Amino acid sequence: MRFFTWKDKGLTSDCSSLEAMASRFDESAKLMKKLSQKGFKLKKVKERQLIIHSDSDVFEEWGFISEERPFKQLSLIPEDENILNF
Repeated sequence: MRFFTWKDKGLTSDCSSLEAMASRFDESAKLMKKLSQKGFKLKKVKERQLIIHSDSDVFEEWGFISEERPFKQLSLIPEDENILNF
């Protein structure tokens, strides 16, 4: 399962007005709704909020970098290099 950690620290730290803060929250809410519509889910692990998706193609379409352990990612690489036709 592909995932990345959602961190909202500093989301509004550079805003100079309440209007700017509200706009930033609106932008974040729109993004969260789009992610939800595309099948992304929120999974809480201890104190971390992970955004997950079961389809690695959809995850990569959005340009996210998976935080999966390297051995989990490497398991997707075929062991038979002849399959790759290099």
